[in-house]
Amino acid sequence: MIFALSSLIALAGYLLGSWRQRQLLLDSRPTQQPRPSRIGVIGWLAHSLTVYLHVFTNQGLLLDLGSAISLTAWSVTGVVLFSSFRKPAANLLIVIMPIAALCLAFSIFTPPTAAPMVYATELLLHILFSFLAYSLIAVAALQAVILAYQNTTLKSHHSSPLLRSLPPLQTMESLLFELLATGIILLTLGLATGFIYMEDMFAQQVVHKTALSVSAWVIFAALLVGHYRFGWRGRTAIRWTLVGFLLLLLSYFGSKLVIEYLL
Repeated sequence: MIFALSSLIALAGYLLGSWRQRQLLLDSRPTQQPRPSRIGVIGWLAHSLTVYLHVFTNQGLLLDLGSAISLTAWSVTGVVLFSSFRKPAANLLIVIMPIAALCLAFSIFTPPTAAPMVYATELLLHILFSFLAYSLIAVAALQAVILAYQNTTLKSHHSSPLLRSLPPLQTMESLLFELLATGIILLTLGLATGFIYMEDMFAQQVVHKTALSVSAWVIFAALLVGHYRFGWRGRTAIRWTLVGFLLLLLSYFGSKLVIEYLL
């Protein structure tokens, strides 16, 4: 009963929150960045309870594809919500909240495809760092897409309500690299806890996941060094951010899809 109620509140909160966020964007002045809508925050809090009830079962941690997608959507939304109180990120919620609602609906209506795992502090740390890293880098990837739109629109000398509502290009680019820098720190911690505490990082079923995650780490590290040392930005930053994100996406959700649905 509680699970169904929290899920319903979360779905409604996300959809109404996205609509309200759009209204706040249209009503705000170009120099004023809107704050997150209250209804969207309520949706995220309800999603928090849903994730807790779904993932933390009496038998252990349930991290099949559905619950992992829901957990990632919850984490991404939370990162943007908290970031938007001090950074110009609230407008991202217009896109992120409907996606989070779809992810939550998928997890609710999809039967479990994996057995729960036994609780362990080391496993929880690895999961925490990994999901936070994926979430920050997912937000960075969305930021890169918006930057690409901003670059293209400015070069074509066209204007639109969305373009006028966005912060200056330099501010958007700075936010991208802040997200990447924090994301790679968390990704490093996620990989480190995996290598230290987990014995099967190179087992046959997960070796591709490890290889793709490490490859993504190398790309982000090279991009950050190139940016701060050689001034890489613009299309180079956008391209490699998206490549690194796709590698991370394949490393986790691609492997889960193959193992749980295709094998």
